[in-house]
Amino acid sequence: MSKKTALIVWGGWEGHTPEASANVMKSTLEAAGFDVTIDGSTEAFADPNLGRFDLIMPVITMSTIEKEELTNLLAAVRAGSGLAGFHGTMCDSFRNEPDYQFMTGGQWVAHPGDIIDYTIQITKTDDPITAGLSDFAYHSEQYYMHIDPSIEVLATTTFDGSRFDEIDGVTMPVAWKRRFGKGRVFYSALGHIADEFNVPEMKTLMERGALWAAR
Repeated sequence: MSKKTALIVWGGWEGHTPEASANVMKSTLEAAGFDVTIDGSTEAFADPNLGRFDLIMPVITMSTIEKEELTNLLAAVRAGSGLAGFHGTMCDSFRNEPDYQFMTGGQWVAHPGDIIDYTIQITKTDDPITAGLSDFAYHSEQYYMHIDPSIEVLATTTFDGSRFDEIDGVTMPVAWKRRFGKGRVFYSALGHIADEFNVPEMKTLMERGALWAAR
């Protein structure tokens, strides 16, 4: 039986430790039996055989993508390649590309208070991605996002209004999955820097989500 294949493409804002985070996921996927290709340029998305990958992972923040690269990426996922990612490295990759945001299911817009303590609530306990996980404390950016109402929410967080009273009590998706054509898409808002993969619940969510998304 041939190995599953994954492409990880990293880049953009260095504050999200894209190369280090990409390498964490490379090791994680290799441990799960994947053959992983890693690349530091969005040019990798222009590969005419992009659809051969079972899983595609962008680890890119606040960057740009050429039209033909994006068109090819969208087509590969619609045809069945999986897409998985985390934090701003998937849902703040290309701010000027609504077609990309339509695929991912959400776009970052704010993190009130910057690095703070907050809680992750596991809302769908009967899903294989979240099975056995309980609510957990987290210390990082609490993402406020614009989201697609068609996503299937797996975990949430609630804002307390201490920074902006108008969002007091707002419950925001943290992890979700969705379909895009024949492709599976998974996203987790956790993972500001590579060190956050040391939080067991965060790493478990991301690993299981990536494995679920893979074709």
